[in-house]
Amino acid sequence: MQRRNVVNNVSILSLQSPHQFSPSLEVQGTKLTTFVLAGGCFWCLDAVYQRTRGVYAVISGYIGGHTADPQYREVCSGMTGHAEAVAVIFDAVVVPEEIILDMFFTVHDPTTLNRQGYDVGTQYRSAMFPLDDQQRELFEQSIQKFAGIYPNPIVTTMEESKDFYPAEQIHQDYYSANQEVGYCRVIIDPKLVKVRKYYAQWLNEA
Repeated sequence: MQRRNVVNNVSILSLQSPHQFSPSLEVQGTKLTTFVLAGGCFWCLDAVYQRTRGVYAVISGYIGGHTADPQYREVCSGMTGHAEAVAVIFDAVVVPEEIILDMFFTVHDPTTLNRQGYDVGTQYRSAMFPLDDQQRELFEQSIQKFAGIYPNPIVTTMEESKDFYPAEQIHQDYYSANQEVGYCRVIIDPKLVKVRKYYAQWLNEA
């Protein structure tokens, strides 16, 4: 499936704030699956999944907090309790669920509590937000899988919050529009190199 522009997909899916995703939906006859994942700055996961075959849309947003309609600066303060997250909407026939989860655990460090590199705070926590019992079981299996790979204990949390607040438009597909920005070059580029090394066959871009 060819990668589409995220702006059009957000419009097609009629996202409102807050939005409650269903685990599966059908768009133009294609059955799609939605995973909501948090692993540090959402720009990073967004950049990876925007380049993954079978992904229909990636939406950056905020989830897991205690205030309504949070804004970026509020979330960055750590006071709202939200995590920066992405909703990955994909065709599991093209890219298996396992690959989406393997990428998640490969491109961020699930062993550092409330921290990814220089990004520190609860908003950068490693967390998974299952939308039903089947996803919860799948996510738990993925955690166990990578617990046997990482030398340190995994601290990824399983959280029940379903209210997802889409982030401001500037944060959608941020990397594509800002590749020369220092953060993208220093933080995101190495993650893309890593994902290309291990998952090249699942990417739209070499």
